[in-house]
Amino acid sequence: MEPGKDDIIVLLGDVGANFYGGQRDDAVKAMLDMCGPRLLCVHGNHEMRPWNVPGYELKEWKGGKVWVQEDYPNLLFAKDGEIFDLEGMKCIAIGGAYSVDKPIRLARGYGWWEDEQPSDEIKAYVEEQLSAYAIDVVLSHTCPFKYEPVEMFLSGVDQSGVDDSTERWLDTIEESIDYKAWYCGHWHTDKHVDRMHFLFESFEGLERE
Repeated sequence: MEPGKDDIIVLLGDVGANFYGGQRDDAVKAMLDMCGPRLLCVHGNHEMRPWNVPGYELKEWKGGKVWVQEDYPNLLFAKDGEIFDLEGMKCIAIGGAYSVDKPIRLARGYGWWEDEQPSDEIKAYVEEQLSAYAIDVVLSHTCPFKYEPVEMFLSGVDQSGVDDSTERWLDTIEESIDYKAWYCGHWHTDKHVDRMHFLFESFEGLERE
């Protein structure tokens, strides 16, 4: 589609740009920054939070706040709970999820971060924003609990040990707001359920209806 500098692409988490926290990430960031469009990134679970990486600053963008590094001005990381004006619609960003592969990551020395899920402070801010402003679209990493695609559960993972507190909290959010569309990633599947859009290898334009 040859997107240009006036276009915006939303990435719904696990962007891969803040995995090591230093120079090893620079090649990924440079590649993403040079794509052409602005990239608005929602926080995933397999990546560091920007405020824990040197060089990020919080800036105003499209009515909300994003974390940006000066060397990569097209790579924007949404602050959770911020509401952005995209295509004339109010879009709130809610990142984070639990890593079901946490034991493997810890055992093998892979990246895992304790703050992968939204904190109580982040949750309170999201709820405050939603009580004060009407929104059209939710941009999240994971989905509300009632929409979990159980067919995508990993075999060999004991689900009784999975922390689903973020999904259950998102259930309360989903039940309390009126929205046009909800876009999420995390689950490695592409499908629609009601107004819930799961995206993995596909992409969509923002839904206006």
